[in-house]
Amino acid sequence: MCEIKTFHVNPLMENCYIISDDSHEACIIDPGCMFETEWTAIKRYINDKGLKLVHMLCTHLHFDHIMGCGFVHRDYQLDIEGSMDDLAQYQHLRTYMNSFGLDPSSIPAPPPVHDISHKSDILFGNHSFTVLRTPGHTPGGLCFYCPDEGILFSGDTLFQGSVGRTDLPGGNTEDLFNSIRDQLFTLPDTTQVFTGHGPSTTIEYERRYNPYI
Repeated sequence: MCEIKTFHVNPLMENCYIISDDSHEACIIDPGCMFETEWTAIKRYINDKGLKLVHMLCTHLHFDHIMGCGFVHRDYQLDIEGSMDDLAQYQHLRTYMNSFGLDPSSIPAPPPVHDISHKSDILFGNHSFTVLRTPGHTPGGLCFYCPDEGILFSGDTLFQGSVGRTDLPGGNTEDLFNSIRDQLFTLPDTTQVFTGHGPSTTIEYERRYNPYI
């Protein structure tokens, strides 16, 4: 049985997740924490639970999902696991922060990226994530699906009643819809979807009621 803890971080209210099981191994997904105080709260949870952080997974490399990667690398020596197809977004992290009026000097330098876009599974504890390639919101969008638990981390590909925007550099609307239909809507109806922003949802709900699909 997995335990999932959600942290709402940075001015864009991004969802950062810690997922762990009874082995006490854990993954952090999309650490977008911008401030040391936000990171301290996440680290306190990890330490209080006695967790061993073994993966830093990123659904995509937009700035609001990776601002805290430098904190994770500094304290747990983990590099980013994501897609190199998002290299342009990663390289312009500080430029994008400035364009949103955010001060990039508040974050440590983000660590290197290890490309997992062609891997089939990510193992942690007694569980594994299936890596789903879901371009559209960004060229290198990924989702992480745990079949044993029936949970999906969708990043900004799919939201409750909405989908990721495609008007930013590298976005592609046709790719996004294909990713949702071919990769996500083929999952079981009961799959619980943990999104990059906002509340969680289910595949069944989105297949029935999402007005964009």
